[in-house]
Amino acid sequence: MSSFKPLVFSGVQPTGNLHLGNYLGAIRKFVALQNDHDCIYCVVDMHSITAQLVHEDLASQTRSITAAYLAAGIDPAKHIVFNQSRVIQHAELAWIFNCVARIGWMNRMTQFKDKAGKDRENASLGLLAYPSLMAADILLYRATHVPVGDDQKQHIELTRDIATKFNKDFSDRIRDLGFGVELMMGEEKVNGFFPLTEPMIEGPATRVMSLRDGSKKMSKSDPSDLSRINLTDDADTISKKIKKAKTDPEALPSELAGLKERPEADNLIGIYAALSDKSREAVIAEYAGQQFSTFKPALVDLAVEKLAPIASEMRRIQADTTYVDAVLKDGGERARTIAEGTMKQVREIVGFLQD
Repeated sequence: MSSFKPLVFSGVQPTGNLHLGNYLGAIRKFVALQNDHDCIYCVVDMHSITAQLVHEDLASQTRSITAAYLAAGIDPAKHIVFNQSRVIQHAELAWIFNCVARIGWMNRMTQFKDKAGKDRENASLGLLAYPSLMAADILLYRATHVPVGDDQKQHIELTRDIATKFNKDFSDRIRDLGFGVELMMGEEKVNGFFPLTEPMIEGPATRVMSLRDGSKKMSKSDPSDLSRINLTDDADTISKKIKKAKTDPEALPSELAGLKERPEADNLIGIYAALSDKSREAVIAEYAGQQFSTFKPALVDLAVEKLAPIASEMRRIQADTTYVDAVLKDGGERARTIAEGTMKQVREIVGFLQD
């Protein structure tokens, strides 16, 4: 192999209702990327038990994420859509990566600090190690690119660190087995089995904030449903939430710099820009000097136009569990074939005996 084949991989965790932030930060990118890339999109159900072990509705949540993928426009025939737990090689590679990664690397992960809070001693080992599983998710398919929100950039950096250490530690074996690609890592040439995956972070709304507090990320776990627009919300609910979204009494500025100390205004401008496929500068130019009493109705109309059809289609697909399960089964079988091909070579590189 002379180079790594370009491949996009990403996934969404099946916990809580999907919201506008998930759509703009991930799923809409997934749909666009499938036109020019080979793509694998996963429902990462194994990740969902790291912070909460027992879920009454994990299976239905997994189907819900799948329905959102399909409703948004992902083609499961041309690409692969599956749930993570169907492919046991994710866990197998994650264990090897647990032995590659250093404890210090994991302790620096800001999302672990945020999710574990002050009581880190009672956090699960899975919560600490889940970035290693995320690296395995990506590198099991030797994905070269991952579309992510900017809050996940640190985990992609960790994925690159794990790939770098594995490639360096096993460089001679990779070369001798003929599995690798020659890579320059700094001034050192190594035989790399895993690519150094690149994050794809782009667009005017890579991080969508709460409609009730512009300093906090839009979240499934926020106790206030008014803080987010769920992908299943109907037109009336979308309208109500945007109209109630927190703002300030000032008119919209004429330049982006005027949004610096106005997080709620900045958030709504970013949402409008993303939904309209315009730059933030273009939106500011259009609405400069106008009050939110003018801007919010325009945002309502745009959000309803873009999101209501997806919500309707998502509900229709979600009701057909036979179809959703068939998509996941087919995708799982195709993903498993690729994954086992990778793991056979990884086992050989590490030195595990196998049939």
